[in-house]
Order: sequence, then structure tokens, then C-alpha cells
Amino acid sequence: MDKRKALKILQDLLKIKSVNNHEAQVADYIKLLFDQYPAAQVTEVNYAPGRSNLVITLHGDQPGKTLGLAGHLDVVSPGDVTAWQHPPFAGEMDADNVYGRGASDMKGGLAALINVLLDLLAEKRSFAGTIRLFATVGEETGNYGAAQLTHQGFADELDALIVAEPSQLQVEYTHRGVIDYELAAEGKAAHSADPAAGNNAIDQLFRFYQALTALMAQKTAVDPVLGPLLHNVTQIAGGEQINSIPARARLYGNIRTTPLYPNQPLMAEIDALVAQLNQAPENKLTLTYHYPESPLPGNPQAPFVQLFHQVASNTLGQPVEIVGNGGATDASEFIRAAQKFPVVIFGPGNASGHQVDEYIAIKDYLAAITIYQQVILQFLR
Repeated sequence: MDKRKALKILQDLLKIKSVNNHEAQVADYIKLLFDQYPAAQVTEVNYAPGRSNLVITLHGDQPGKTLGLAGHLDVVSPGDVTAWQHPPFAGEMDADNVYGRGASDMKGGLAALINVLLDLLAEKRSFAGTIRLFATVGEETGNYGAAQLTHQGFADELDALIVAEPSQLQVEYTHRGVIDYELAAEGKAAHSADPAAGNNAIDQLFRFYQALTALMAQKTAVDPVLGPLLHNVTQIAGGEQINSIPARARLYGNIRTTPLYPNQPLMAEIDALVAQLNQAPENKLTLTYHYPESPLPGNPQAPFVQLFHQVASNTLGQPVEIVGNGGATDASEFIRAAQKFPVVIFGPGNASGHQVDEYIAIKDYLAAITIYQQVILQFLR
């Protein structure tokens, strides 16, 4: 491993402002890194103007399994840049850390995967089977790129998948799913002195909230790793002025699911709840889901999980925990592929993602490169 080169690639990625919907520049930079290696098959999959996924495929010198590697190209907004001590898109580095928006979530993990593939190509390392890197758009806002690549069949041949999200170098094998929903209520405006002449749209939202809270209260099973089913109302909007009955109102909610309560059955119950409420003439509710992501089931004893655990523990010189992740990742889309395969979420990074002065520890970044390479070569031998 050329440490200076590895750090430069990370810094270069951090200097590109790929906030939410400007990922094409990152894709172009990565393509240039692989241009000198004819053995690397680089496929650009356009999602929208200025937004491109990359699929980089390396074939071994003999048949074997197919291992997927996944990292996303987008980052969240830096917010108030004047609050940053280290500018969010400068890629500044000191003796211990590299700073910038996306350093932890997750250009650090993506850069580590890229470095592994470049090293394998430069050293002409022998392996059996196929390595396929997915560099995706839109993970932060809905896993759009992973959904597109899965739909087009790029993940159908996978035997295992590494998602390089920040895990603080712990081995994660399962994570929550997400259901984001929007509920629109349509009523009738009236003067607040004569409410019976109208139909209060906000009251309709209250009825839904009470009914959904009662439904969620029945879901008492607790996943031993991920915890309970979670539901939060996160936004409410409605009304025109304080002395008018509101004709329109909207409520937005977020549900964090677990394998004990998968998305589709739960969404069917919520749909039925709305349909039942709409049987009353005073309710006119419309429910919309926004990019629901399934929970990731997993087995901590799976051979691929145990391989990762062994390699990471040996490399770091201390036992590494096998845990779950409370968030969601692109894995929710990739597991919709044609065949089942184990997933490990493992990456350098920490809790500074989405925060001011986001950073990644240099030692963790370099350790991840070593761990990825060893896992890849041992899995594909």
C-alpha cells in the first residue's frame, strides 16, 4: 500500500462537492484512476443529468465466486460553512485525521475500496472469481443508485457484499429498515366561529395519528440486536391563518423497521388503517410512501461474517465486535437481487458523519484498506 497515494485519493474525493445530486464529478474522477488498467471493466450507469453510478468489475485468473463492494458518491449538505474549523470541501489533513464533508460518511470507505482495487491491479494479484465495485448516487436521500443497479441486474450474481459505510471498524451484519410516509388530509375551510360549516383537516391528521399509535403499540416484539420498532412524526404542516378552519394539512412520519416487522406487511396494515378511516365521511386522507428501505436480515455465524471478524480482529490486534446498525444502507436495495447472499457493513469512520468538522482517523482508514484486501483475497481463493 502506498500510504501517500491512498491519502491523496481520499483528499481528492473530499474536494469534490457531491452534495445530494452532483455525483457525476466523483464518478469522473474515479474513472480516471482506472483508465490506465485495461483489466478493469468500467461501466457508467446514468441516473439523471449530473448523476452517474459506476460499476467497476475485475475478473480473476480462474472462475470463482462474485464479491460485491459498495460505496456511495453523495454527501449531505455541510450546512453553515462558517461553523467549520476545517473547510468542508478542502480535504485538510493533520497528523491524525482527514477532515471534510463525507470523510466518515462515506468517502473514507469508498476511497479505501478504490485503493484496494488499484493495488490489486497494479500488483497483478491472483484471485479466483469476480470483484464488482458499486459506486452509487443518492444513498443519502433514497438509495436511488443502488435501486437502479439492482433493477438492471448488476447484483444478480453476487455471492457476498461488503458495504463500506462507517462502522467504527466493527463488523455489522444486520440493520434497520426505513419507511418514510406522507399523509395528506383534505377538508373544507370555514370561519373558526362556525367550525361546523367546515371540515378541519388537522383533526383528520389527529385521528390518523391516534389510530397509528394504537397500531404501533401492538408491535411489542424487540429484535435482540436492533431493538424495538420505532415510529416518529417528524413534520406537520397545515392551515392558512389562526381564525380559519384548515382545508388542507399534511403529516410526515418516519418508521424504523426490523426483520421482526418487515416493511411490506407493516405498510399493508397502515394502508388498511387509512382505508378504514376514509370510510367515515369526515375523513379524506391520502397516504404516500417515499422510498421505503427494507431491514437487512443477517446471521452473525455466517462464514462471510466470521471471515470478516477474524481478519479485522487479527489486523487490529484486538477482538472486533459483531453488531447491528440502527440506520439503513444501500444493502436494502442490493438484497432485492436474484439470489440471497450475506452482507457485511464495515468501514472506517465514526459518529462525526453529518456533523460540523466531519473527519476520519488516518489509522482507521489505512487499516480498512488492509482488512478489505485480506478479506477479498481470502474469500476469492
